[in-house]
Amino acid sequence: MGRVRVGIATVLGAALVCAALSPTAGADPVPGSVIDVRSLPAELSLPGAAVAERIEYRTQWRSGAPAVGTGVLFLPPGPAPAEGRPVVAWAHGTYGIADDCAPSVRPRGPRDTAYLDHWLAQGYAVVAADYPGLGTEGIHTYLDGPSAANSIVDIVRAARAVEPSLSDRWVVIGQSQGGHAALHTAHAATARAPELDFRGMVATGAPSNLELLYPLGFPGFPDLGLEGLTAYTGYLFAGLRAARPDLDVNSYLSPRGVELLEAAETLCYEEFDERYGDVKVGELLSRPLWDERFRSVFADYVGVPTRGYDRPLFIGQGVRDTMVPPPLSVKLAADLTAGGADLRFRPYPGDHDDTMFASLPDTTPFVAGLFAG
Repeated sequence: MGRVRVGIATVLGAALVCAALSPTAGADPVPGSVIDVRSLPAELSLPGAAVAERIEYRTQWRSGAPAVGTGVLFLPPGPAPAEGRPVVAWAHGTYGIADDCAPSVRPRGPRDTAYLDHWLAQGYAVVAADYPGLGTEGIHTYLDGPSAANSIVDIVRAARAVEPSLSDRWVVIGQSQGGHAALHTAHAATARAPELDFRGMVATGAPSNLELLYPLGFPGFPDLGLEGLTAYTGYLFAGLRAARPDLDVNSYLSPRGVELLEAAETLCYEEFDERYGDVKVGELLSRPLWDERFRSVFADYVGVPTRGYDRPLFIGQGVRDTMVPPPLSVKLAADLTAGGADLRFRPYPGDHDDTMFASLPDTTPFVAGLFAG
């Protein structure tokens, strides 16, 4: 349920903090500064939340250009600890790239509701960014990790301006698309927000090494049996087209492929997959993707850093995951370890969604240990 703020001291305190973060006239917008905050309607909240608010705030695209972000803040019941309530930043999976696919304006499904309620029950505040372009100006550039990471770091800043009881200690947890975003967040968090105390990351079902897979594509490419591949490809190429117009993504596409990308910009995942799920990826292409120009731009856009992590990482992978094949995550884990990351990599017997809950007996104490350190 939402709340109505009361008390002159609370209002003034929040206003002063927001004013301190807000951009001055003529200056570039300050990332994390609050534009608006309002209570969420009950149907958009979580059963375990005592407070549920939607925040609009300043953030940046990967280029550094200013962007507006939206997201939510959930607080559990009861008083915050004296040292402040630790923060879990949730990085969501694929909803789509159209504005009305933004998670902050849609009722959450039972999977995410139960998962986020679990973290609230541990006493953590939960913040969840929509990612740039979801519900705000511009096209959401799907699997654009640096832009998503900026919005995740900046909603933690914004939430602390809105709710002074929040600690500066925080972690990021992500599933699927959000696992990709969580990895980028973990890579950038300390440098982007040195005033915060970033502690580490949990990612499940995180796509990686796509820059090795997609350049193998060509017209008539055979069906690999990967669940949702056509829908994810539509979102990925639509995001790439928006982020890198210099690549001319349409020149690689068949008329069917162009049609799919246009639909990707308007349809959320369930409807998009239902309408186009039987289309093979090879039907979308008019020429191969292995030329050097495509390979270079695509790798820069979608690649996951494998060096430069300064906090512990946990990655969970389902051995029966048909959305993110285990070999891609095994290679990621090997590359992260070789790159010096403090990594816990755990396989689980289930599929893509199962891993979120199967990993909780491991991730719950892992996160508690991050906050206790």
